[in-house]
Amino acid sequence: MNATLSMPGLVVPGLGGSGPGHWQSLWQATMPELRRLEPRDWDAPCREEWLQTLSKALAVSDRPMLVIAHSLGCALLAHWGARSGLGVAAALLVAPADVDSPAHTPAEVRSFAPMPLLRLPFPAVVVASRDDPYVPFARARQFAAAWGCRLVDAGPVGHINADSDLGHWPAGRDILAQLDVAAAADRQLS
Repeated sequence: MNATLSMPGLVVPGLGGSGPGHWQSLWQATMPELRRLEPRDWDAPCREEWLQTLSKALAVSDRPMLVIAHSLGCALLAHWGARSGLGVAAALLVAPADVDSPAHTPAEVRSFAPMPLLRLPFPAVVVASRDDPYVPFARARQFAAAWGCRLVDAGPVGHINADSDLGHWPAGRDILAQLDVAAAADRQLS
């Protein structure tokens, strides 16, 4: 895969942020065009505050950005898409946490409920695992369908995070590269 993207990118981690061994952090270390969303507090997320932080991060670029979201970051992007979607060229939504389910997600994410189930105003791909403790695969499939996204079955790899031991996650980089090419082609047509 080409190590660079055709457009600026924004990494949007979930609850707790993505530590140094997480594929998002590893990608960011090797792809200079990626920036990271920086909310005030990764451990006590507030939907409105995170939306304001996202708005500011997207406004920094003079072009729409490719957003790479994980877990709670996917819920943030779903809320952004339901409100405006401006500034997002396309999104890679990995392991979307089911913020509506107290059985699958912690109380700290409840301010992101209910999960918007509206078609996203930008192209996106959802990648889900068969054994993710934070979202059953059937629920991830429901998110992808509601959002108008292609669903990629990552197999049984947990929450697709550092604990999944994916390293730089080459399969994810391939999906990102395909999304980048498609988004760049869409921009040229419009």
